[in-house]
Amino acid sequence: MRRTHRTRRDWAVDLGLFFFAACFAAVSSQSIPVAEDLGPGWRAADQAVGGLGCAAVLLRRRRPVPLAVVLLLAGSQAHYLAGPTMVAVFTVAASRPWKATAWVAALAFAPLPVFLWQIPDMAEERAGSALTYFALIAGAIGWGLFRRSRQQLIASLRERAELAEADAESRAERARMEAREEIAREMHDVLGHRLTLLSVHAGALEFNSGAPRAEIERAAGVMRESARLALHDLREVIGVLRAGSGSASAEGERPQPELADLARLVAEARAAGGRIDLAGPPGEAAPPLVGRTAYRIVQEALTNVRKHAPGAAVDVRVTGGPGDGLTVEVRNARPPGPDPAPAAAAVKTAGEGGGQGLIGLGERARLAGGELTAVPADGGFRVQAWLPWQS
Repeated sequence: MRRTHRTRRDWAVDLGLFFFAACFAAVSSQSIPVAEDLGPGWRAADQAVGGLGCAAVLLRRRRPVPLAVVLLLAGSQAHYLAGPTMVAVFTVAASRPWKATAWVAALAFAPLPVFLWQIPDMAEERAGSALTYFALIAGAIGWGLFRRSRQQLIASLRERAELAEADAESRAERARMEAREEIAREMHDVLGHRLTLLSVHAGALEFNSGAPRAEIERAAGVMRESARLALHDLREVIGVLRAGSGSASAEGERPQPELADLARLVAEARAAGGRIDLAGPPGEAAPPLVGRTAYRIVQEALTNVRKHAPGAAVDVRVTGGPGDGLTVEVRNARPPGPDPAPAAAAVKTAGEGGGQGLIGLGERARLAGGELTAVPADGGFRVQAWLPWQS
């Protein structure tokens, strides 16, 4: 049998019930009908049994069902066990399964039919005392059932609160992970674009050291500006991470690109030697999420062209409008010549990736409610995305 550990509150409750049973026996002793032919010895034994019953209340937590059975059976002969019996049946109803409670209740009310059959021939005082006894037992069982249902309700509410708290923590953790993934995508897109520009110009200077001074100065200026912007973007991202794992307030402070910034993006790529033809975007301003997603798609596509198809001509087409959605298409032709230029080849080899950029673009498009495809086309590659644009 598992040992029951009682807290101070449990001891206080048990002692309170013990005094209740003792006081009930003392108060009701004058109204209990006892046969007059019983001698003083029997009365003393009856009162001693009542005292033992009151003391047995302290065992109610360990074996409530046997205690209730013993008190119910002994109560048919002893006259001072009504108080301890009420405490025992209350404990069974409050702490034991329904089946055990039903058996104890059946034992408690088993004499009731016989009592009702004999009530016409019974003295009024004895009949009233018996009816009061059965009413008290019924009240104790009912109160125990009420207490048990209340405890179950409290336990259920506590469990639901714990589950809700755990769910809230899980949602917060998912939100933090999504924010970090968004920051990682931003780092990949922005820094990848800047660093490929640096690689292109550095490779050109390395393999064309005899270029005119003006061209070298221009390339060095582009490299310095790209490095400055890359460091600036990196500081912003690290600042967001330190501010609270991509919190909404920090995220909102970071300037986000728009659809109108595509022209500037293409101009930077052209300055790095890219042959890019831009058609669009529409004159009407797109929603922030749509414009930002379209910008990142074009940015990553141009970065991939510099990595994997250096020197290839690129067509960028951005069409659509409110109601029809925005279509973004970036297509590059086969790189010129049998082999890329030495500098471009070095850039391509150093910048090979594992396809994570395209995976990130597909995720961006899905988060914006659109779709993206990236497939080989006519010896080159085509990235096409459709993004919803509500009117």
